[in-house]
Amino acid sequence: MLTIPKPEIAARAQRIVGLLAHEFPSRNGLNRKALQSAAEFIEQEFVSCGVKVRSESYPARGGPVCNLAVEQHGAEPHLPCIVIGAHYDTVLGTPGADDNASGVAGLIELARLLASYSNRRTIHFIAFPHEEPPYFYTSQMGSRVYAEQLKQKSIRVQLMFSLEMIGYGGDGIGQGYPFPLMRRLGGYPENGDFIALVGNIRTRRLLRVVQDAMTRSCSVDVETLAAPGFLPPLFLSDHSSFWKNGFPALMVTDTAFLRNPHYHRATDTADTLNYDFLAEVVVGMYGAVLALDRLE
Repeated sequence: MLTIPKPEIAARAQRIVGLLAHEFPSRNGLNRKALQSAAEFIEQEFVSCGVKVRSESYPARGGPVCNLAVEQHGAEPHLPCIVIGAHYDTVLGTPGADDNASGVAGLIELARLLASYSNRRTIHFIAFPHEEPPYFYTSQMGSRVYAEQLKQKSIRVQLMFSLEMIGYGGDGIGQGYPFPLMRRLGGYPENGDFIALVGNIRTRRLLRVVQDAMTRSCSVDVETLAAPGFLPPLFLSDHSSFWKNGFPALMVTDTAFLRNPHYHRATDTADTLNYDFLAEVVVGMYGAVLALDRLE
């Protein structure tokens, strides 16, 4: 594995998050100018990584929007592909630094790191619109559109990663859990200093592969949960679009409202995030992608 300059990743991620949150707040389909401007910015950031971007427009309530897709072709294209995605829209009235400029920054940094990697499997990097209300869990989600396109083309997916809020973590941050007694009975941490991998029952084996690879690659603790995908809040991001289309998928998250008090608020600003934490998650994800690519 190449030597990865974590401080540089942290600095670039901080710049991306800061610009998205400050220059393009309230980027939502009901505020199309901000959403379109954010998409143009993200496309430019992808291009700066030396990759080619497809802006894939589709019709939606309020006007057309676009998935931003980078496809890094593999040497063995018959193998099931890897998909890494993050949504770039926000709840109206919020800057959306953690939710989800942090995921977008992680996505771009992964594309940058993997651009020089000789991959066996094709890797898709996708920035999605319309994850937030009023579009969530409808056919207008960018992730739903993309997953359906893969299914229609009979493209097999080894695993999809949804980067959903990956910048709020560290010592002294309280951590909540979705189910009663989960921390006590499951041995989960009291502090929000870890990154979580959330999968359904189908993804249990790959969940372990990813956890092991991330743990070897980064210094942040990695916790996992595999449970029936219909249980809230386990399906609350773009991975659910891939579950719905029969693909294995995981959410990579700082656990959102279970940890971050700024979730869906005007206080979700760039200065609240821990960019060293975010960089460690990116490095861990890099290790996970390499492990999956080598998996027979």
